[in-house]
Amino acid sequence: MALDAHVTELSEKHSALEKQLENEMARPSADDIEISKLKREKLRIKDELQRLKAEENKVA
Repeated sequence: MALDAHVTELSEKHSALEKQLENEMARPSADDIEISKLKREKLRIKDELQRLKAEENKVA
């Protein structure tokens, strides 16, 4: 069950990053560097989620 908790935590972080990204892009003077940083982190988490779910499917 620890894996499920980790997946849930990563999903929540991914959602929070999505909101941050939307807020940053909505600003009139959006910071392109911050947007890139948020996108990279969001992608890193998405890749980790996919890896964990694939690992979970192998075990099940």
